Amino acid sequence: VQLVESGGGSVQAGGSLRLMCVVSGYTYNTYCMGWFRQAPGREHGGVPLIDSNRGTWYADSVKGRFTISQINTENKNTLYLQMNSLKPEDTAMYYCAADLGIPYCMALPLLRARIKSWGQGTQVTVSS
Repeated sequence: VQLVESGGGSVQAGGSLRLMCVVSGYTYNTYCMGWFRQAPGREHGGVPLIDSNRGTWYADSVKGRFTISQINTENKNTLYLQMNSLKPEDTAMYYCAADLGIPYCMALPLLRARIKSWGQGTQVTVSS
């Protein structure tokens, strides 16, 4: 399974960025995919997640500002994360992740333990 991320960068507070992640090389029809983020001194936390039933989950800190979407084709899924009204506390390394073979997203601690496929990470920096 390959996860290739793009997007990210630096922006001032209030600005927008879009991340993309192409997930390929899998045969499962069911999955949970999305982004985790980690900043120095902070927990590695889930941000938005989406499953194969198109259910979505957002961390409280990003609700109303971030939107996850996907374009799913045979054996490839392209994820998009639109981030609006960015805040300095959104500064982090963002990692795309996939949990395959299950049609919903488990609770974060279980999900983190299950995930075997991660993207290379992309830095998002928001200045005040």
